[in-house]
Amino acid sequence: MARKATNKLLQKAKKSKSDEFYTQLCDIESELQHYKKHFKDKVVFYNCDDPRISNFFKYFVDNFDDLGIRKILTSCYREQAGDLFSNGSEESGFFFEYKGTEAEKRNQIDVNYFKGDGDFRSAESIELLKQSDIVVTNPPFSLFREYVEQLVKHDKKFLIIGNVNAITYKEIFKLIKENKAWLGINLGRGVSGFIVPEHYELYGTEARIDDLGNRIVSPNNCLWLTNLDTSKRHEDIILTKKYFGNENDYPKYDNYDGINVNKTKDIPFDYKGAMGVPITFLHKFNPDQFEIIKFRKGDDGKDLAINGKCPYFRILVKNKRLQTEPDGKKCITRRCTRTAIPLRSIAAGELGRYNGVWRPEDWNYFEVLRKKLGWNYGGELNV
Repeated sequence: MARKATNKLLQKAKKSKSDEFYTQLCDIESELQHYKKHFKDKVVFYNCDDPRISNFFKYFVDNFDDLGIRKILTSCYREQAGDLFSNGSEESGFFFEYKGTEAEKRNQIDVNYFKGDGDFRSAESIELLKQSDIVVTNPPFSLFREYVEQLVKHDKKFLIIGNVNAITYKEIFKLIKENKAWLGINLGRGVSGFIVPEHYELYGTEARIDDLGNRIVSPNNCLWLTNLDTSKRHEDIILTKKYFGNENDYPKYDNYDGINVNKTKDIPFDYKGAMGVPITFLHKFNPDQFEIIKFRKGDDGKDLAINGKCPYFRILVKNKRLQTEPDGKKCITRRCTRTAIPLRSIAAGELGRYNGVWRPEDWNYFEVLRKKLGWNYGGELNV
């Protein structure tokens, strides 16, 4: 069934400040598989989670030894009495420490109570934050700016879920521009849905009730924001479009010296000036390939305009690696020293023989391009 994206649920959360969206285990597993190397000997903290019912807690407990985690800290805003959506009268928040011992199994959790309500901004919760290395959670969307600001203030590594619109917040965009945060692996449809309480209307064509009775909504407009590096972040965007000779496809802005590009895949490989690209560009952004200049505004402080009309929000970028020809076999020839490379050896992982010739980024570039062009391993490729 085709997906039908909607903002209604997230808008409702913002207005009501209820923020009752809970992450599915499948989405946690899908994202976390790309960051496993970061957790060895680290203290992991999720400060918006009841350990008795949190899927973040379940994931990290189940993978505690494989990831080599030193300790897990989790805290909850007030008590939820074992029910995600309980409206009980308890006022004290609580926390739990997990060190991987047999007595700390999920069904034997004995929580410790805060004196206060356990809000992530409380002094008690901040003390736990100071003890941690990495924060992984689904924070309140209505408090997303404040939440990220706290993580940055305390210089913490993080992997968190937010609304795609968070990219447009000046505080968040500044972090991305300064290479202090970036988008994770999954975005939009890559986040399959959230568990919501009974009083939430099940909007959209993919709203459903799963086999466990959980009510699931799929707004399809969420992202992971992180400052944990992955190899995917350094993969080049394959550029195949040419600017010169196709100038009419790239109109210039009225109020900024730059051209408009409607789709990331249409970024020209031969244009050295500023280009306005869609905000979804950030999902493929490679800081080694592009420089981010600014967001949305022209020299006059107004939204970027073409013939008096404003396109959708644009991010102004520049290409750090101008090319004279589109990405393809010839581009690899130009980027790398000429040598005959047995592709079966690459498939077998025998890269050491060629490390003196190809740079690490060349290997990454080759692999991206191989997949893009549908090349199979076998024989030799002269480059």
